[in-house]
Amino acid sequence: MSETAYIALGANLGDRAGNIAAALEGLGRVPGVTLTKVSTMMENPAMGGPVDSPAFLNAAAEVVTSLSPEALLEAMLAVERSLGRVRTQKWGPRTIDLDLLLYGDRAIDAPGLTVPHPLMHQRRFVLEPLAQIAPQVVHPVLGQTIQELWERSVGA
Repeated sequence: MSETAYIALGANLGDRAGNIAAALEGLGRVPGVTLTKVSTMMENPAMGGPVDSPAFLNAAAEVVTSLSPEALLEAMLAVERSLGRVRTQKWGPRTIDLDLLLYGDRAIDAPGLTVPHPLMHQRRFVLEPLAQIAPQVVHPVLGQTIQELWERSVGA
C-alpha cells in the first residue's frame, strides 16, 4: 500500500539550490519513493539559529511511498548525510535539511518521529511552499487545510 507524504527541504550553506536539487534527486533514487510534486524554491531569513546565519532556500515535495514513516525518515536522514549534513547545533546553518511534514492523514508521536511536524503550522517558510503543491491537504491534527494555515500565517 502506498501513502502520500510531504517533505520540507531547506539549505543555507554552500550551493543552496544545488543542495536542494541533489536532495530531491537522492529522494527519487530511494526504492519505494516516487517524487510527484515539487514547489518552487523560496528564500527566507534563518529562524531560531545564530543571528549571523545565512538566508535559507526552502521548498516542499510530495512523494508517494510504500515505505513506513520510520523507513522514510531513515531514507531522508541518509540523503542528508550523503550531502554532508552534520548535526552540530540545533537550528544552525546546514547544507541540507529534510523534515517529514505529513504522512497521509496519520498522527504519529514516537521516539524520534512526530508527524505532523510539530512546528509546521507556525512556520511560514514551510507553509508557503507546501501550500503551492498541497493547498487542500488537511492537517490531521488541526483540521485545517494547508492553504488555511498559510493564510492565517500571513494575516490574510
